[in-house]
This record gives sequence, structure tokens and C-alpha cells, in this order.
Amino acid sequence: MVRLRDLVVTSTAVAGTRSRLEKIDRLAAFVRQLEPDEVRPAVSYLAGVVPQGKLGVGWATLSGAGEAAPATDGADVTDGASSDASASSDGLSVRDVHRALDELAAASGRGSTGERRRILDGLIGRAAAVERDFLLRLIGGELRQGALEGMMVEAVARAAAVDAARVRRAFMLAGDLGAVAEAVLIRGAAALDAFAVQLFRPLLPMLAQPAGDTTDAIDRLGEAAFEYKLDGARVQVHKRGEEVRVYSRGLNEVTGSVPELVELAAALPARELILDGEAIALRQDGRPQSFQTTMRRFGRKLEVAAVRAALPLHTWFFDALLVDGQSLLERSTRERIAALAGVVPAELTIPRVITGDRERAAALLAESLAAGHEGLMAKSLDATYEAGSRGQNWLKVKVARTFDLVVIGVEWGSGRRRGWLSNLHLGARDPASGTFVMVGKTFKGMTDEMLTWQTERLLALESSREGHVVFVRPELVVEVAISDVQESPHYPGGIALRFARVKRYRADKQPAEADTLAALQALLPGS
Repeated sequence: MVRLRDLVVTSTAVAGTRSRLEKIDRLAAFVRQLEPDEVRPAVSYLAGVVPQGKLGVGWATLSGAGEAAPATDGADVTDGASSDASASSDGLSVRDVHRALDELAAASGRGSTGERRRILDGLIGRAAAVERDFLLRLIGGELRQGALEGMMVEAVARAAAVDAARVRRAFMLAGDLGAVAEAVLIRGAAALDAFAVQLFRPLLPMLAQPAGDTTDAIDRLGEAAFEYKLDGARVQVHKRGEEVRVYSRGLNEVTGSVPELVELAAALPARELILDGEAIALRQDGRPQSFQTTMRRFGRKLEVAAVRAALPLHTWFFDALLVDGQSLLERSTRERIAALAGVVPAELTIPRVITGDRERAAALLAESLAAGHEGLMAKSLDATYEAGSRGQNWLKVKVARTFDLVVIGVEWGSGRRRGWLSNLHLGARDPASGTFVMVGKTFKGMTDEMLTWQTERLLALESSREGHVVFVRPELVVEVAISDVQESPHYPGGIALRFARVKRYRADKQPAEADTLAALQALLPGS
């Protein structure tokens, strides 16, 4: 039976290792020792994923979990065993965690909030401090470590002594690495053949890498398919006859929330379809609503008709993955575009231009931005559909906005960033109150040199501490690139930054010169 402490030891060691091959070796060695019923949860946890999907645990429940647990800390998680003083004498096992998360996922109905709190307190209360940190970040979706899915695919392949390409393809088709690992490690390589394109089993979406601009995209891809990039909800539509199901980017079924999309797909001429697209709520003037507004339509079970009337969705499809029993994953982008045109009317397909002309691509980018969209996608015409992959065959071109904000707090890093102050709390200036209002966090865009410098500098500015958060005097100005903002009840200013990334510290600016909260609020749709 594998203990949680051993999984955390592995996770921490992998996160602190620079060599990819060493990471994979370490993970494979751990995976080999798992019992059959431990494989799926343990592999999922190391990849930062909860196999149960949504647990129904909000920030308020998570933030206070295990507060009544003993304050004693287990030993540091290193390559040796942990002296887990604050857990029970046996300590938590991977099975214990899996059972508790099953219970969390199953809790529903009246009194479910209290039940989830009880389950979570029981789980966190048995864990040592280092295990609590791992569990809280895992459950909260914030587990940042080196053991990501790409390396886990290779580690599972090595542990099972099979070709990594076979495991990768099965994962692309299944969307559940834990299930793939369970199949190949228990039943052998032949079990991977069972993973194929199948209606009503969603596929991982193909993803994109950033490009600097349209010229950069053409330099990298040559002639390519340039499409509007929408800031909506990624949807995957499966159809067989009159049966239609819709899945989200995270592979959750959302069919009941989007009746207009179901009706639209049911009316398409093909008998069997898997389509990739984007659903977005539009304002009366035809411009897009914010991403957050669009997402109000998803996951809703009550008053769907009323919300549909108030916030109708428009869907644009951009890829066909299966048509009438024929999988198109191995076909080129050019062939899939042609197949899409044969089953979806032009008004329901994404605005697209196939070109290698820099001026034409730049003009399409300007059109997309003028219409209120994010930018463009550029897609290699010869690429196959690489489900779950974030390779170089799809590129995204967006125009980032930059703001000068003030650091008002910072969190200690974990994994490879252990010992550094890493996750910045960012404040915008509020001239009315003379204070800095928190609008988001970011740990992205930092070099090791920057982390070293800011740790020393921010510790010198420390005003107080609360757990792993160090609050600082608001004296440092940092330039941050964002895609946009969204409404948020979690921050005092009522907004949150989206995709914030540090560009540089502004030693030439004083906090009084930082951007205002009003400047950020003006980015909200309708402002």
C-alpha cells in the first residue's frame, strides 16, 4: 500500500529536478510499485489532476479546511521518509485520499456544503503539513510542479515497457491519463488498442502555442489557415442520429446547459459527427460578452430556458474530427476544413482566410480585434489533429495589454521554487482611498535571477505574515501583461486579471504612478 507521503516525496523530488530524463525515471520507478487500485489516482495526482473531476469544493470551504488540525509539522519532504507527527500513526494512503475525494464528489443536495466540509476537514486533519499543502493545491486546481501530463505519459510508458507514442495516443483519445495507465499497467500493451475515437467519449482538445504576431506565424508555418480567435467556451459536439451531447474543454458533459447548441447540431445533415468549436454569448450589437458572462451558461441545471432567453449562445465550428463513422484525426487541416464545409453551413463556421500573405493576415487580425475578439489562430495546413497537444502546428496571435501595478504581498514558492518568494499579489492604485486594491496574482514570467532578487527585496519590505503569505509595504512597481480582466467577487476591486505575466520591475516608477483600479475596470465589457 502506497502512502501519500511517498507520493509527495516523489512529486517534490521531481519538481526540484532539472533533467527531464531524471524526472521521468523517478516517476516511472514510483509508478512500478503501485497496486492495481492505486494506479489511476496516484498517476492522476502526480499530473496535478483529480480523477473525480469536479468536487463541488469552493474557495471558502477549501481555505478553512483542517484548521482544527494540530499545528505540528512533519519533517521536510526530501528523498528520505517523513516523520509525520501530525498525521495518524499509519499516515494517509493514496487509497484514503481517493475514497475521500469520491465522497466529496458524491455529496449533493441539502446539507452538502456541511458534508463536504466534514469530509475535507477529516482528510486534511490527518495529513502532515507538507501533505496538506499538496492536497489543498491538488483539490483547488493549483498544483504546480514538474510532473506534468507530458512527462507522466513517458513515465507510464517506461513503467509498462511500451512505446510512449502508444500511451500518448491512448491518452489523447481517452482524456484520462489515470485510466490509460491503469489499463496498460494491469492488462498490458494490448489494452491500449481499446482506446479509439468513439462517439460520446470526448477527446482532449488540440491546443496552441503563442506567436508574436501574424508575421511570426507565417515565418513559422508558411501558408496557413488564419481564423478569428474567440474568447468563448470551447465545445466538442458529438452526434449520432437525433442524440447529441456537448462537452466542455475539460471534457465535462454540459448538454443540458446549451439546448440551442443541441438543436443546431441535431439539424446538421450528417448522421454521425464530432465537431470542435467555440460558443460565445453576444451583446445586442453583435460584439462578444466577456468570457465570464458566457460561462454563466455552462453547468447550469435550473432555469436554463430563462437564462437562454437572456443570454443566448452563438456557436462557430472550426474543426471536424469525425464524420459518418470516419475518424479525421489523421487527416490534414486542409482536409478537415473541407470535411467541415461539407456538413456545417458557412454562417456557423469560424471566419477564416488561408493565406501566406503578411498584409492579408494582418488585416484579418485587425478585423477580429475590431469585432471585439481576442486575435487570430494560425494553423498549419498539413497538420493532423493532435488531441491534447500544445505543439507548433497551431499558433495563437493575441495583443496583450500591459499595466504598472504594485506588489502588496507574495507567497512562498513550492517545488523547484521552494525557498523563493514567487506568487505576487498585485494591487492597482485607488486615488479615492489612497490605497492599493488587490486585483490578482501571478507567478509567471519570472527568471531564476528575478526570483532571487525579488525574494531578497520583498523580505526587506515585509510588514506581516499569514501562513505562506508575506505581506509587504507597497513600494515596488511591476509591469504586468494581461489578456483582459473579468468580474470577480474574490478581490475588493470586483475584478480579476486574466493570464497575468510579469514583464519587468519598474525601478523608474513610484507607486503613485501605478495604474488605477478605474483603468482596469474600464476593460470590462460594457464599461
